[in-house]
Amino acid sequence: MNLNLLERTQSLSFDLTEDHLMIRESVRDFVERHVAPTVLERDAKKEFPHEIIKMLADQGLMGIYHDEAYGGAGFDTVSFCLALEEIARWDAALALTVASHTSLGTGHIALAGNHEQKLQYIPSLASGKKLAAWCLTEPGSGSDSSGLTTTAVRDGDSWILNGTKTFITQGSVGHIYVVLAKTDPKMGTKGISAFIVERDWDGVEPGEPMHKMGLNSSDTSEVVLDNVRVPLENLLGEEGRGFIDTMKVLDGGRIGIGALSVGIARGALEESMKYAKERKQFGRSIGDFQAIEHKMVNMAVEIDAARLLVHRAAWLKDRNRPYTKEASMAKLFASEMAERAALDAIQIHGGYGYTKEYHVERFLRDVKLMTIGEGTSEIQRLILGRELKKELGYHD
Repeated sequence: MNLNLLERTQSLSFDLTEDHLMIRESVRDFVERHVAPTVLERDAKKEFPHEIIKMLADQGLMGIYHDEAYGGAGFDTVSFCLALEEIARWDAALALTVASHTSLGTGHIALAGNHEQKLQYIPSLASGKKLAAWCLTEPGSGSDSSGLTTTAVRDGDSWILNGTKTFITQGSVGHIYVVLAKTDPKMGTKGISAFIVERDWDGVEPGEPMHKMGLNSSDTSEVVLDNVRVPLENLLGEEGRGFIDTMKVLDGGRIGIGALSVGIARGALEESMKYAKERKQFGRSIGDFQAIEHKMVNMAVEIDAARLLVHRAAWLKDRNRPYTKEASMAKLFASEMAERAALDAIQIHGGYGYTKEYHVERFLRDVKLMTIGEGTSEIQRLILGRELKKELGYHD
């Protein structure tokens, strides 16, 4: 074996650090005590969990991997993934709030913002005093984010923004928006820029929360921008680089969706194992029947595989190494795996799994967004096809 390869292989470790173990255990304890007991009620009432968000913020989880110099907790992306998995095991809607706030809204400012912008906005976001929302999707542009029509026109010492954003997580409860708009419509993707917009500015009109299939206690709404005057200094990153930065933000967001998916799938497995042990048919626990046992084994294997993919992408991100392909792989596999796990969990529960009395019905409703958000499964396959061809010199 090549010595250099051997040396690199020996550096590989699957052990979590003491910080990782501490975060996993502390978040698990918090969620079991403060989130799990009321999750069914919040889902039924479609209530945004303001108080729980404040409690998570007190634990440092709303800025878990952001720079301590700007009020973040200073942990790594693997820590973020561990926290999201623990939250999503019981409440994917809450985990989505944490993920989108941290990696999309605040994440874009951390990625592209200058020192003054970071100093002005990240401390209040990382502390949870304010919530971030990332405004990319529009009624006419979803997978093709380059087709957005929101405009930003220079006017003296300001930009004037006009347009409508939709499917915005934290859209009606957020305080700080990152908005993507076209500053030069003739330049295609090179004419897209990003802006930091505050909710209380004139012309910012958040819509009513949308009624969705699942993730009921996560806030989703339209955000209308009607002649919103944005100071020049609130241009986020360089003019015309908004699309490039957006692709980087989405890469990070996909790691979060992967971790969320692992959490949902783990919930599906754990609830299934508990039910299969208690449920008796033909004089024995249904978990002793091979058909049921095999479903749970398959779930466990796929959950472990998905978690490894997610943690690999997070590990690469933490080391400032390319991770576009790895993030897409993690997101694609984990989201589709979680969907299968949720379906199998309902099958194991039988008729009870179809009722709202058990958590697995909610898992299935919640998990569907994982194959859609931050790029659909179809888009992930396009990205991976492009990356694989690039690696293989397909077009050389």
